[in-house]
Amino acid sequence: MSNPDDLLIGISTMVESGQSNQMSLTVVVGGTVITGRLAPEAVWRERVSEVLKDSDHLGPFSDVFTADPPRERADGGGAPTHLHFHLARILQGNVGIPETGGMYRVAIADVSAWTVGDFSYSDH
Repeated sequence: MSNPDDLLIGISTMVESGQSNQMSLTVVVGGTVITGRLAPEAVWRERVSEVLKDSDHLGPFSDVFTADPPRERADGGGAPTHLHFHLARILQGNVGIPETGGMYRVAIADVSAWTVGDFSYSDH
Protein backbone atom coordinates (compact mmCIF):
# COMPACT_ATOMS: atom_id res chain seq x y z
CA MET A 1 0.00 0.00 0.00
CA SER A 2 1.39 3.38 -0.88
CA ASN A 3 -0.79 4.95 1.80
CA PRO A 4 -0.87 2.77 4.92
CA ASP A 5 -4.35 1.81 6.10
CA ASP A 6 -5.50 4.03 8.98
CA LEU A 7 -7.33 1.11 10.61
CA LEU A 8 -4.17 -0.97 10.60
CA ILE A 9 -2.20 1.92 12.06
CA GLY A 10 -4.90 2.30 14.72
CA ILE A 11 -4.66 -1.38 15.66
CA SER A 12 -0.87 -1.16 15.85
CA THR A 13 -1.07 2.01 17.95
CA MET A 14 -3.41 0.29 20.42
CA VAL A 15 -1.08 -2.70 20.69
CA GLU A 16 1.85 -0.35 21.33
CA SER A 17 0.03 1.72 23.94
CA GLY A 18 -1.58 -1.15 25.78
CA GLN A 19 1.49 -3.38 25.86
CA SER A 20 -0.84 -6.21 24.79
CA ASN A 21 0.15 -9.30 22.87
CA GLN A 22 -3.31 -10.78 22.39
CA MET A 23 -4.37 -9.14 19.09
CA SER A 24 -4.39 -11.75 16.32
CA LEU A 25 -3.96 -10.53 12.77
CA THR A 26 -3.41 -12.00 9.32
CA VAL A 27 -1.71 -9.92 6.63
CA VAL A 28 -0.71 -10.31 3.00
CA VAL A 29 2.71 -8.88 2.16
CA GLY A 30 4.15 -9.35 -1.31
CA GLY A 31 1.77 -12.24 -1.92
CA THR A 32 2.81 -14.00 1.30
CA VAL A 33 0.23 -14.65 4.02
CA ILE A 34 1.49 -14.14 7.58
CA THR A 35 -0.75 -14.92 10.52
CA GLY A 36 -0.13 -14.53 14.24
CA ARG A 37 -0.36 -12.25 17.24
CA LEU A 38 0.89 -8.69 17.42
CA ALA A 39 3.31 -7.62 20.12
CA PRO A 40 4.49 -4.16 21.16
CA GLU A 41 7.80 -3.38 19.49
CA ALA A 42 9.74 -3.22 22.76
CA VAL A 43 8.46 -6.68 23.79
CA TRP A 44 9.20 -8.07 20.32
CA ARG A 45 12.76 -6.67 20.38
CA GLU A 46 13.38 -8.12 23.83
CA ARG A 47 12.16 -11.57 22.80
CA VAL A 48 14.23 -11.62 19.59
CA SER A 49 17.26 -10.56 21.61
CA GLU A 50 16.68 -13.40 24.09
CA VAL A 51 16.46 -15.97 21.28
CA LEU A 52 19.65 -14.68 19.66
CA LYS A 53 21.57 -14.68 22.96
CA ASP A 54 20.98 -18.42 23.22
CA SER A 55 22.67 -19.03 19.87
CA ASP A 56 26.41 -19.73 19.67
CA HIS A 57 26.64 -18.17 16.22
CA LEU A 58 24.08 -15.36 16.46
CA GLY A 59 24.58 -14.26 20.07
CA PRO A 60 26.52 -11.10 19.17
CA PHE A 61 23.53 -9.80 17.19
CA SER A 62 21.27 -9.79 20.27
CA ASP A 63 22.51 -6.36 21.35
CA VAL A 64 21.23 -4.80 18.11
CA PHE A 65 17.66 -5.42 19.29
CA THR A 66 18.09 -3.96 22.78
CA ALA A 67 20.65 -1.18 22.20
CA ASP A 68 18.21 1.57 21.26
CA PRO A 69 14.58 2.07 22.19
CA PRO A 70 12.06 2.06 19.32
CA ARG A 71 12.36 5.28 17.30
CA GLU A 72 9.56 7.55 16.27
CA ARG A 73 8.75 7.99 12.60
CA ALA A 74 11.02 10.27 10.60
CA ASP A 75 8.10 12.63 9.92
CA GLY A 76 7.62 13.12 13.68
CA GLY A 77 4.11 11.66 13.67
CA GLY A 78 4.96 8.94 16.12
CA ALA A 79 2.52 6.46 14.56
CA PRO A 80 3.84 2.91 14.22
CA THR A 81 5.42 2.04 10.87
CA HIS A 82 5.78 -1.71 11.44
CA LEU A 83 3.76 -4.62 12.79
CA HIS A 84 5.61 -6.93 15.16
CA PHE A 85 4.33 -10.50 15.08
CA HIS A 86 5.10 -13.26 17.53
CA LEU A 87 3.76 -16.81 17.45
CA ALA A 88 3.40 -16.12 13.73
CA ARG A 89 3.41 -18.44 10.76
CA ILE A 90 3.81 -18.01 7.03
CA LEU A 91 0.97 -19.92 5.40
CA GLN A 92 2.08 -22.22 2.60
CA GLY A 93 -0.77 -24.34 1.24
CA ASN A 94 -2.24 -26.13 4.24
CA VAL A 95 0.92 -25.72 6.35
CA GLY A 96 2.00 -22.91 8.65
CA ILE A 97 5.76 -22.48 8.94
CA PRO A 98 7.36 -22.60 11.36
CA GLU A 99 4.90 -24.86 13.20
CA THR A 100 5.84 -23.34 16.56
CA GLY A 101 5.51 -19.78 15.32
CA GLY A 102 8.16 -17.19 14.60
CA MET A 103 8.95 -13.53 15.09
CA TYR A 104 8.24 -11.31 12.08
CA ARG A 105 8.51 -7.55 11.52
CA VAL A 106 6.36 -6.24 8.66
CA ALA A 107 6.23 -2.70 7.30
CA ILE A 108 2.65 -1.46 7.50
CA ALA A 109 3.12 0.29 4.14
CA ASP A 110 3.81 -3.12 2.53
CA VAL A 111 0.55 -4.74 3.70
CA SER A 112 -1.81 -5.19 0.75
CA ALA A 113 -4.62 -6.98 2.62
CA TRP A 114 -5.40 -7.95 6.20
CA THR A 115 -8.03 -9.40 8.50
CA VAL A 116 -8.49 -9.65 12.23
CA GLY A 117 -7.78 -13.12 13.58
CA ASP A 118 -5.29 -15.81 12.72
CA PHE A 119 -5.67 -18.81 10.49
CA SER A 120 -4.86 -22.33 11.42
CA TYR A 121 -5.36 -25.56 9.55
CA SER A 122 -6.44 -28.98 10.70
CA ASP A 123 -6.38 -32.37 9.02
CA HIS A 124 -9.75 -33.21 10.60
